[in-house]
Amino acid sequence: MALSPNFHTIFATSQSSSNSAASPKLPASHSSLSSFHFPTKPVKSNSYNLSGTSAPDEKWRVNISFFPAFLNKGKDAKVLKEELLVAIAPLDRGADATPEDQQRVDQLARKLEAVNPIKGPLKSDLLNGKWELIYTTSESILQTQRPKFLRSTTNYQAINVDTLRAQNMESWPFFNQVTADLTPLNAKKVAVKFDTFKIGGLIPIKAPGRARGELEITYLDEELRISRGDKGNLFILKMVDPSYRIPV
Repeated sequence: MALSPNFHTIFATSQSSSNSAASPKLPASHSSLSSFHFPTKPVKSNSYNLSGTSAPDEKWRVNISFFPAFLNKGKDAKVLKEELLVAIAPLDRGADATPEDQQRVDQLARKLEAVNPIKGPLKSDLLNGKWELIYTTSESILQTQRPKFLRSTTNYQAINVDTLRAQNMESWPFFNQVTADLTPLNAKKVAVKFDTFKIGGLIPIKAPGRARGELEITYLDEELRISRGDKGNLFILKMVDPSYRIPV
């Protein structure tokens, strides 16, 4: 994910370690949920004992079984999402996560990905807008090697599906930004080519040619997005502004 030893983004790049010495020295940049958990009761499946019905009732049994299954599937996704948010809430976006924490979050994320309601996220308007990064396994984004007062406090990522553009932004203390072009590889995966960094959000610098990567969107709804990068990192983001559009 690191574009250079000091410049980081949400998207993973295909930079090799042998080229890192030639990269420009740029300040750090990357894109970052606190949530409240309301206890829910375990979802119980509904069943109907119609073994004593006659043959004409068999069709009725098939028809009524659809509704409980449909409702249970929706409840399962909601419960899984709540469990995931509760698991990551105390982890400081992943900076305080132990290997056991990372394993549990990954398992919960995979369960939620399995019930993804949006099968083609790159065609969905739900992807548009400004997202806040709430959890990641990327050390380059978390900057755990730095003192906390030198780490960005909040990181954002904006995506515009219509223009196939993306923008990563960080908050205090650096306010760096980077923009990128997206090339769809399939219905949920894109190739990422960074084009311009903005130091402090103001000074533009052309991105090096090796600043590339891939990102797969594995879960999407109106509130939450899960993505996985080509370096194996996990990214979990919450929607903060669906009306936001990347400046031209």
